[in-house]
Amino acid sequence: MNSKVRIVLVNTSHPGNIGGAARAMKNMGLERLYLVSPKVFPSDEAISRASGAVDLLENAVVVDTLEDAVADCQLVIGTSARERHIPWPLVDPRQAADLVYEEALETALVFGREDRGLTNEELQRCHYHVHIPSIESFSSLNLAAAVQVLCYELRMKSLLMINDQPVQTKWDVPAATAEQVDYMLEHLEKVMLLTEFLDPNTPRQVMTRFRRLFQRAQLDQHEIGMLRGVLTSVEKMK
Repeated sequence: MNSKVRIVLVNTSHPGNIGGAARAMKNMGLERLYLVSPKVFPSDEAISRASGAVDLLENAVVVDTLEDAVADCQLVIGTSARERHIPWPLVDPRQAADLVYEEALETALVFGREDRGLTNEELQRCHYHVHIPSIESFSSLNLAAAVQVLCYELRMKSLLMINDQPVQTKWDVPAATAEQVDYMLEHLEKVMLLTEFLDPNTPRQVMTRFRRLFQRAQLDQHEIGMLRGVLTSVEKMK
């Protein structure tokens, strides 16, 4: 399962945190590191903090946007430290690890900026939000420490698997990727504007709620095709 999991760091300010995160990953058997527009990378400080996990830095994938980092992922879990205007499925680190192993999908664990975490738009691209339940009086975690907590729970879950039995996916058709869901939502918005269901002057939170609905449903690729077929038939009628 670890080969299906990537750690995604978004817009990291301090290169030492990238190195610390790489070390935390390697401690727990994870190797796939994605960096979204890091402020400084490559960096000698990152190499120093990696302390034996330099290979993860050398093989890190650097991209411009979160969309690029998770485009081929089927399950995206983003770290969040606060309540949102529109509630999103929320889990703790142990539950997140359970989801990763139960779903057996191409997965991204996404961590935000040191000072302000992930934006609302970035969090809306996640199927679940994960919250580390630190004490309220001193709740802020170092980025590398947060990565360590999530990686530790994945490691513990892997050790609980009996006799190294492979995890069986529940899907009879491959699950839809983040990119496929994005394209379907763009198609849906286009049709809703065409039918005047959606008012472009007062869109409110309609598309955000549709995104939450479809991500919660965790569509497979066949279902995405069915939905887009329905949308295409509506376009032909107009």
